[in-house]
Amino acid sequence: MRMKKRESKISLLGSTSSVVLFLFMAAGVVSSCGFFKVKSEEDTAANSSPAVASVDDIYLRQSDLDFVTREATSASDSTDLANRYVQSWVKKHLMIKEASQKVSVSKAELDKKLLDYKYALIVYEYEKAYIEENLNREVSDEEVNAYYEENIHNFTLKEIIVRANFIKMNKSLPQNNQANRLLNQSGEAAKLELRELAIKSAANYFLEDSTWVKFDEIITNTPLAENQNKVQLLTRGKPLIKVEDDQYNYYFKVLEYKLRDQVPPVEFVRDEISKIIVNKRKVNLAEDLQNEVYSRAKGNNEFKIYE
Repeated sequence: MRMKKRESKISLLGSTSSVVLFLFMAAGVVSSCGFFKVKSEEDTAANSSPAVASVDDIYLRQSDLDFVTREATSASDSTDLANRYVQSWVKKHLMIKEASQKVSVSKAELDKKLLDYKYALIVYEYEKAYIEENLNREVSDEEVNAYYEENIHNFTLKEIIVRANFIKMNKSLPQNNQANRLLNQSGEAAKLELRELAIKSAANYFLEDSTWVKFDEIITNTPLAENQNKVQLLTRGKPLIKVEDDQYNYYFKVLEYKLRDQVPPVEFVRDEISKIIVNKRKVNLAEDLQNEVYSRAKGNNEFKIYE
Protein backbone atom coordinates (compact mmCIF):
# COMPACT_ATOMS: atom_id res chain seq x y z
CA MET A 1 0.00 0.00 0.00
CA ARG A 2 1.57 3.28 -1.13
CA MET A 3 0.54 6.04 1.18
CA LYS A 4 0.43 9.65 0.04
CA LYS A 5 1.55 12.54 2.16
CA ARG A 6 -1.13 14.66 3.76
CA GLU A 7 -1.82 17.82 1.85
CA SER A 8 -3.47 21.07 2.71
CA LYS A 9 -4.00 24.17 0.69
CA ILE A 10 -3.89 27.68 1.88
CA SER A 11 -4.88 30.33 -0.61
CA LEU A 12 -2.76 33.45 -1.11
CA LEU A 13 -3.63 36.09 1.48
CA GLY A 14 -6.59 34.16 2.81
CA SER A 15 -9.81 35.06 1.00
CA THR A 16 -8.34 38.08 -0.83
CA SER A 17 -8.01 36.22 -4.12
CA SER A 18 -11.64 35.09 -3.99
CA VAL A 19 -12.84 38.65 -3.30
CA VAL A 20 -10.80 40.11 -6.12
CA LEU A 21 -11.95 37.40 -8.51
CA PHE A 22 -15.55 38.26 -7.62
CA LEU A 23 -14.88 41.95 -8.18
CA PHE A 24 -13.21 41.24 -11.49
CA MET A 25 -16.18 39.14 -12.64
CA ALA A 26 -18.57 41.83 -11.50
CA ALA A 27 -16.70 44.41 -13.49
CA GLY A 28 -16.86 42.16 -16.54
CA VAL A 29 -20.60 41.69 -16.13
CA VAL A 30 -21.26 45.42 -15.98
CA SER A 31 -18.96 45.98 -18.92
CA SER A 32 -20.84 43.45 -21.04
CA CYS A 33 -24.10 45.29 -20.40
CA GLY A 34 -22.89 48.31 -22.28
CA PHE A 35 -22.25 50.66 -19.36
CA PHE A 36 -18.82 51.26 -20.78
CA LYS A 37 -16.94 49.84 -23.77
CA VAL A 38 -13.41 50.34 -25.01
CA LYS A 39 -13.15 49.52 -28.70
CA SER A 40 -9.98 48.02 -30.15
CA GLU A 41 -8.91 46.12 -33.24
CA GLU A 42 -9.24 42.93 -31.21
CA ASP A 43 -12.85 43.80 -30.33
CA THR A 44 -13.65 44.47 -33.99
CA ALA A 45 -12.20 41.12 -35.02
CA ALA A 46 -14.13 39.34 -32.27
CA ASN A 47 -17.41 40.91 -33.45
CA SER A 48 -16.96 39.26 -36.85
CA SER A 49 -17.00 35.82 -35.20
CA PRO A 50 -20.29 33.84 -35.52
CA ALA A 51 -22.79 34.34 -32.71
CA VAL A 52 -23.60 31.29 -30.59
CA ALA A 53 -26.10 32.95 -28.22
CA SER A 54 -27.69 36.32 -27.54
CA VAL A 55 -29.80 38.12 -24.98
CA ASP A 56 -31.43 41.14 -26.62
CA ASP A 57 -28.59 42.98 -28.37
CA ILE A 58 -25.77 41.34 -26.39
CA TYR A 59 -23.98 38.50 -28.21
CA LEU A 60 -21.80 35.60 -27.18
CA ARG A 61 -19.55 34.72 -30.09
CA GLN A 62 -17.61 31.64 -31.07
CA SER A 63 -14.33 33.44 -30.42
CA ASP A 64 -15.45 33.97 -26.80
CA LEU A 65 -15.55 30.20 -26.31
CA ASP A 66 -11.96 29.61 -27.37
CA PHE A 67 -10.57 30.14 -23.88
CA VAL A 68 -13.20 27.78 -22.44
CA THR A 69 -12.41 24.85 -24.72
CA ARG A 70 -8.64 25.41 -24.95
CA GLU A 71 -7.83 22.97 -22.14
CA ALA A 72 -10.28 20.25 -23.23
CA THR A 73 -8.69 16.83 -23.74
CA SER A 74 -11.22 15.53 -26.29
CA ALA A 75 -13.92 16.69 -28.69
CA SER A 76 -16.67 15.52 -26.33
CA ASP A 77 -15.08 17.41 -23.42
CA SER A 78 -14.83 20.52 -25.57
CA THR A 79 -18.49 20.31 -26.56
CA ASP A 80 -19.59 19.72 -22.99
CA LEU A 81 -17.56 22.66 -21.68
CA ALA A 82 -18.87 24.94 -24.42
CA ASN A 83 -22.51 23.94 -23.79
CA ARG A 84 -22.21 24.53 -20.06
CA TYR A 85 -20.56 27.91 -20.62
CA VAL A 86 -23.30 28.99 -23.05
CA GLN A 87 -26.01 28.03 -20.56
CA SER A 88 -24.19 29.90 -17.79
CA TRP A 89 -23.72 32.95 -20.02
CA VAL A 90 -27.41 33.09 -20.98
CA LYS A 91 -28.55 32.72 -17.35
CA LYS A 92 -26.10 35.42 -16.22
CA HIS A 93 -27.30 37.94 -18.80
CA LEU A 94 -30.95 37.16 -18.19
CA MET A 95 -30.34 37.89 -14.51
CA ILE A 96 -28.57 41.13 -15.44
CA LYS A 97 -31.54 42.13 -17.58
CA GLU A 98 -33.97 41.24 -14.80
CA ALA A 99 -31.93 43.07 -12.17
CA SER A 100 -31.55 46.20 -14.29
CA GLN A 101 -35.33 46.35 -14.66
CA LYS A 102 -36.02 45.82 -10.96
CA VAL A 103 -33.18 47.74 -9.30
CA SER A 104 -32.39 51.40 -9.82
CA VAL A 105 -28.66 52.15 -9.69
CA SER A 106 -27.18 55.44 -10.81
CA LYS A 107 -24.45 55.52 -13.43
CA ALA A 108 -22.25 57.56 -11.09
CA GLU A 109 -22.55 54.87 -8.41
CA LEU A 110 -21.70 52.15 -10.92
CA ASP A 111 -18.73 54.10 -12.24
CA LYS A 112 -17.40 54.52 -8.70
CA LYS A 113 -17.76 50.82 -7.93
CA LEU A 114 -16.10 49.83 -11.19
CA LEU A 115 -13.20 52.15 -10.42
CA ASP A 116 -12.88 50.56 -6.98
CA TYR A 117 -12.91 47.09 -8.58
CA LYS A 118 -10.22 48.12 -11.07
CA TYR A 119 -7.92 49.53 -8.38
CA ALA A 120 -8.50 46.53 -6.10
CA LEU A 121 -7.41 44.22 -8.91
CA ILE A 122 -4.32 46.33 -9.70
CA VAL A 123 -3.28 46.39 -6.03
CA TYR A 124 -3.86 42.65 -5.68
CA GLU A 125 -1.70 41.85 -8.71
CA TYR A 126 1.07 44.14 -7.43
CA GLU A 127 0.97 42.59 -3.95
CA LYS A 128 0.98 39.09 -5.45
CA ALA A 129 4.01 39.84 -7.61
CA TYR A 130 5.84 41.47 -4.67
CA ILE A 131 5.13 38.49 -2.42
CA GLU A 132 6.26 35.95 -5.00
CA GLU A 133 9.52 37.86 -5.48
CA ASN A 134 10.30 38.24 -1.78
CA LEU A 135 8.73 35.19 -0.16
CA ASN A 136 10.99 32.71 1.62
CA ARG A 137 9.32 29.30 1.36
CA GLU A 138 11.95 27.42 3.34
CA VAL A 139 10.75 26.42 6.82
CA SER A 140 13.27 24.98 9.26
CA ASP A 141 12.63 22.17 11.73
CA GLU A 142 13.25 24.68 14.52
CA GLU A 143 10.46 26.94 13.25
CA VAL A 144 8.07 24.00 12.89
CA ASN A 145 8.84 22.70 16.38
CA ALA A 146 8.50 26.15 17.93
CA TYR A 147 5.10 26.72 16.30
CA TYR A 148 4.00 23.23 17.35
CA GLU A 149 4.94 23.82 20.99
CA GLU A 150 3.27 27.22 21.07
CA ASN A 151 0.05 25.96 19.48
CA ILE A 152 0.01 22.33 20.55
CA HIS A 153 -3.54 22.49 21.91
CA ASN A 154 -4.82 23.63 18.51
CA PHE A 155 -3.79 20.29 17.01
CA THR A 156 -6.40 17.68 17.84
CA LEU A 157 -6.84 14.47 15.91
CA LYS A 158 -10.15 13.82 14.19
CA GLU A 159 -9.14 10.26 13.30
CA ILE A 160 -6.89 7.47 14.54
CA ILE A 161 -3.32 7.56 13.26
CA VAL A 162 -0.66 4.86 13.47
CA ARG A 163 2.92 3.94 12.72
CA ALA A 164 2.63 0.46 11.31
CA ASN A 165 3.83 -2.23 8.93
CA PHE A 166 1.30 -3.92 6.66
CA ILE A 167 1.57 -6.94 4.38
CA LYS A 168 -1.11 -8.62 2.26
CA MET A 169 -0.21 -12.20 1.26
CA ASN A 170 -2.00 -14.83 -0.79
CA LYS A 171 -3.01 -17.59 1.63
CA SER A 172 -1.62 -20.29 -0.65
CA LEU A 173 1.96 -19.02 -0.40
CA PRO A 174 4.39 -20.77 1.97
CA GLN A 175 5.97 -17.39 2.73
CA ASN A 176 3.09 -16.60 5.11
CA ASN A 177 4.95 -18.28 7.95
CA GLN A 178 8.04 -16.21 7.19
CA ALA A 179 5.99 -12.99 7.11
CA ASN A 180 4.38 -13.82 10.45
CA ARG A 181 7.79 -14.59 12.01
CA LEU A 182 9.51 -11.46 10.71
CA LEU A 183 6.68 -9.16 11.82
CA ASN A 184 7.13 -10.48 15.35
CA GLN A 185 10.85 -9.67 15.30
CA SER A 186 12.70 -6.37 15.61
CA GLY A 187 16.07 -5.17 14.42
CA GLU A 188 17.48 -4.02 11.10
CA ALA A 189 18.17 -7.53 9.79
CA ALA A 190 14.52 -8.53 10.24
CA LYS A 191 13.34 -5.27 8.63
CA LEU A 192 15.51 -5.82 5.57
CA GLU A 193 14.40 -9.45 5.21
CA LEU A 194 10.75 -8.40 5.59
CA ARG A 195 11.08 -5.76 2.88
CA GLU A 196 12.70 -8.25 0.52
CA LEU A 197 9.89 -10.72 1.21
CA ALA A 198 7.23 -8.08 0.60
CA ILE A 199 8.76 -7.00 -2.70
CA LYS A 200 8.95 -10.58 -3.98
CA SER A 201 5.78 -12.16 -2.60
CA ALA A 202 3.25 -9.69 -1.16
CA ALA A 203 0.13 -8.64 -3.05
CA ASN A 204 0.36 -5.30 -1.28
CA TYR A 205 2.43 -3.80 1.52
CA PHE A 206 3.34 -0.68 3.47
CA LEU A 207 6.61 -0.76 5.41
CA GLU A 208 7.26 2.92 6.10
CA ASP A 209 7.08 2.37 9.84
CA SER A 210 8.57 5.76 10.68
CA THR A 211 5.68 7.53 8.95
CA TRP A 212 2.42 8.38 10.70
CA VAL A 213 -0.66 7.58 8.60
CA LYS A 214 -4.41 7.51 9.12
CA PHE A 215 -5.47 4.07 10.34
CA ASP A 216 -8.51 4.09 8.04
CA GLU A 217 -6.21 4.58 5.03
CA ILE A 218 -3.97 1.62 5.82
CA ILE A 219 -6.89 -0.78 6.43
CA THR A 220 -8.86 0.24 3.33
CA ASN A 221 -9.90 -2.78 1.22
CA THR A 222 -9.12 -5.20 4.04
CA PRO A 223 -11.49 -7.02 6.43
CA LEU A 224 -10.44 -4.60 9.18
CA ALA A 225 -12.27 -1.79 7.40
CA GLU A 226 -15.55 -3.30 8.61
CA ASN A 227 -14.41 -3.55 12.21
CA GLN A 228 -16.59 -1.28 14.36
CA ASN A 229 -14.31 -1.23 17.40
CA LYS A 230 -10.93 -0.11 16.15
CA VAL A 231 -10.00 1.51 19.47
CA GLN A 232 -10.35 -1.80 21.32
CA LEU A 233 -8.38 -3.50 18.56
CA LEU A 234 -5.46 -1.11 19.03
CA THR A 235 -5.52 -0.91 22.82
CA ARG A 236 -5.64 -4.65 23.50
CA GLY A 237 -1.85 -4.73 23.91
CA LYS A 238 -0.94 -6.99 20.97
CA PRO A 239 0.98 -5.13 18.25
CA LEU A 240 0.44 -7.79 15.54
CA ILE A 241 -3.05 -8.00 14.07
CA LYS A 242 -3.87 -10.76 11.57
CA VAL A 243 -7.14 -11.06 9.63
CA GLU A 244 -8.10 -12.98 6.53
CA ASP A 245 -10.66 -13.38 3.78
CA ASP A 246 -11.17 -16.19 1.28
CA GLN A 247 -7.97 -15.46 -0.64
CA TYR A 248 -5.59 -13.36 1.46
CA ASN A 249 -3.97 -13.00 4.87
CA TYR A 250 -3.58 -9.43 6.14
CA TYR A 251 -0.85 -8.66 8.66
CA PHE A 252 -0.71 -5.38 10.59
CA LYS A 253 2.03 -4.63 13.08
CA VAL A 254 1.06 -1.43 14.91
CA LEU A 255 4.17 0.14 16.44
CA GLU A 256 2.46 3.24 17.85
CA TYR A 257 -0.96 4.85 17.69
CA LYS A 258 -2.83 8.03 18.57
CA LEU A 259 -6.57 8.06 19.10
CA ARG A 260 -9.18 10.66 18.22
CA ASP A 261 -9.03 13.87 20.28
CA GLN A 262 -5.40 13.23 21.21
CA VAL A 263 -2.58 15.55 20.16
CA PRO A 264 -0.76 14.27 17.05
CA PRO A 265 3.03 14.05 16.95
CA VAL A 266 4.77 16.94 15.27
CA GLU A 267 5.78 14.69 12.34
CA PHE A 268 2.13 14.19 11.40
CA VAL A 269 1.39 17.92 11.20
CA ARG A 270 4.77 19.11 9.88
CA ASP A 271 3.50 19.90 6.38
CA GLU A 272 0.42 21.66 7.75
CA ILE A 273 2.54 23.81 10.06
CA SER A 274 4.96 24.67 7.25
CA LYS A 275 2.07 25.92 5.12
CA ILE A 276 0.72 27.98 8.02
CA ILE A 277 4.13 29.60 8.57
CA VAL A 278 4.54 30.40 4.86
CA ASN A 279 1.03 31.84 4.72
CA LYS A 280 1.80 34.07 7.71
CA ARG A 281 4.88 35.30 5.86
CA LYS A 282 2.68 36.21 2.88
CA VAL A 283 0.37 38.25 5.09
CA ASN A 284 3.34 39.97 6.77
CA LEU A 285 4.93 40.80 3.41
CA ALA A 286 1.70 42.42 2.22
CA GLU A 287 1.48 44.48 5.40
CA ASP A 288 5.17 45.44 5.16
CA LEU A 289 4.65 46.57 1.57
CA GLN A 290 1.67 48.74 2.53
CA ASN A 291 3.61 50.30 5.42
CA GLU A 292 6.66 50.89 3.23
CA VAL A 293 4.61 52.64 0.54
CA TYR A 294 2.85 54.74 3.19
CA SER A 295 6.09 55.75 4.93
CA ARG A 296 7.78 56.68 1.65
CA ALA A 297 4.80 58.75 0.53
CA LYS A 298 4.65 60.47 3.93
CA GLY A 299 8.34 61.37 3.72
CA ASN A 300 7.83 62.81 0.23
CA ASN A 301 4.70 64.73 1.26
CA GLU A 302 2.65 62.87 -1.33
CA PHE A 303 -0.57 63.03 0.66
CA LYS A 304 -2.39 65.13 3.24
CA ILE A 305 -4.87 64.18 5.91
CA TYR A 306 -7.21 67.03 6.78
CA GLU A 307 -8.65 67.34 10.25
